[in-house]
Amino acid sequence: MTHPHDRALPRAVRQAMPMARDVLVEVAILHGVCIRPVPLRRLDIVTGKSEIIDVPCGAVLASKCPPCAKRNRQLRMAQCREGWHLDSEPTITPDESNEEQRWLIEFRADYQAQRDAAEKAGDDTAEIDAIITGLDEEINAAGMRGNILGRKTAKRSRSTRRRQDAPDLPKRKMTSTTLGRTFTSTDGKTYRPSLFVTLTLPSYGKVRDGVPIDPDTYDYRRAARDALHFPKLVDRFVQNLRRVAGYDVQYFAAVEPQKRLAPHLHMAIRGTLPRTEIKQIAAATYHQVWWPSTDDVRFDGDHLPIWQDGNGYLDPSTGELLPTWDEALDALDKDAEPLHVLRFGDQVDVQGVLAGTPDADQCIRYLSKYLTKSIGDSLGGGQAQCEHAARMVDALRYEPCSPSCPNWLRYGVQPKNAKAGMAPGRCRSKAHKSEHLGYAGRRVLVSRKWSNKTLAEHKQDRRTWVLEALGQAAEPTDPHRYVWRPVPAGDANVPPLAVRLLRTVAERQRWRAHLRELEARAVGSDLSATEETGRAA
Repeated sequence: MTHPHDRALPRAVRQAMPMARDVLVEVAILHGVCIRPVPLRRLDIVTGKSEIIDVPCGAVLASKCPPCAKRNRQLRMAQCREGWHLDSEPTITPDESNEEQRWLIEFRADYQAQRDAAEKAGDDTAEIDAIITGLDEEINAAGMRGNILGRKTAKRSRSTRRRQDAPDLPKRKMTSTTLGRTFTSTDGKTYRPSLFVTLTLPSYGKVRDGVPIDPDTYDYRRAARDALHFPKLVDRFVQNLRRVAGYDVQYFAAVEPQKRLAPHLHMAIRGTLPRTEIKQIAAATYHQVWWPSTDDVRFDGDHLPIWQDGNGYLDPSTGELLPTWDEALDALDKDAEPLHVLRFGDQVDVQGVLAGTPDADQCIRYLSKYLTKSIGDSLGGGQAQCEHAARMVDALRYEPCSPSCPNWLRYGVQPKNAKAGMAPGRCRSKAHKSEHLGYAGRRVLVSRKWSNKTLAEHKQDRRTWVLEALGQAAEPTDPHRYVWRPVPAGDANVPPLAVRLLRTVAERQRWRAHLRELEARAVGSDLSATEETGRAA
């Protein structure tokens, strides 16, 4: 065996040898070990024991951590499968309140009464407001969700009258159910079909193999805005779908990229509707972006607004304070046009799917196919494709992605929650990054009543199965027993990453050996039972 440090070996031979560290990472991936574990210090408040534990990074993208991405994909597949063809209503009821929670609400009521009295008397309520803010945080920490007062600011709304260029839709009377219709065949068998729908965005110019034929005429600005606001368009589609269907339609959807860089949607829908109605809903769905105009570029290059503490951003030439986000919205009159209007394209694919069929499994795999890749990673190679992506990123550079985007300074508007250091073209939102290409929303969209389980409960099911297979009790742990703290970088108590990976690989090897032993025992017992049955016969 040749030794890599043998200087008598030619350099080409030594360089052809794999690096030991790379092989370690490869083996860790083969054993399903997280290659980017996060060390956390866990304190057991019962025993007082403190130890450092490696927690999987939980990466969704395979480029970050393939084992964690694979686990997340399998988890989403299980979640989709369990909720798609339910034949009974999911029972989602909140837990009963405990004594501590009720006491906190009563305590909060006392301070609300004190604040009301102080406000009526014209006294300063700043100190009471600070106490109430702390109490609201304690209420959430005690296991209650939401804000006790609901929305604190008035919701800004526009006219709900439909656009004249959008077709009207039928509306059915709503029924309190999440289940679709059932059909009975001539042999008496009952079927409960569901749908698999694919929605795309419109064309921005002719493309070939995902690349514009003429980049100069390709509408990159519209493509960028459609990608930025695509989640809102999906929300509108779901609202229209439920109005037309007449029941609380539940869905599991995944956003994936097309080769032309536009996001499109795959949606598993519980229940069924006629294909013509689904296409009508897609054609009638739109979303209007009521933001200030971006036609006039007021500040560019070195001529940028100046930050002044206590006031905000000023015009560098006149010293005037730029209008705030709310003031800019108030300046839009009733006859103003929306900044942008989104619509779906003409391509709408609708498939009927039955539970337990190969088509259902194939759709589930297709839904989760791209979840382990970023939108940028999902694209093909080639110089033309890279140049197309670069032009898309350039179109997104100065496009506002949200009310708090620094790009609003370019158009003479202070971003929402403005702060020092903002500059156009330097927004840190992932929407402007090349791996996201404008789409900053969640890749997986799941309705609230999709199944009886949360994603955490699906994780617990997988953990319980592994523990039972290893012969260990899956006893529930008290969530308040442990206190977790981050470990500072360079902590001497944290072994090097390579050592931690080796230990975890060894642990996985023991688990797999134990599982193989249990499988061998199960096969042996089945064979023995078969032989004994044969002798008895």
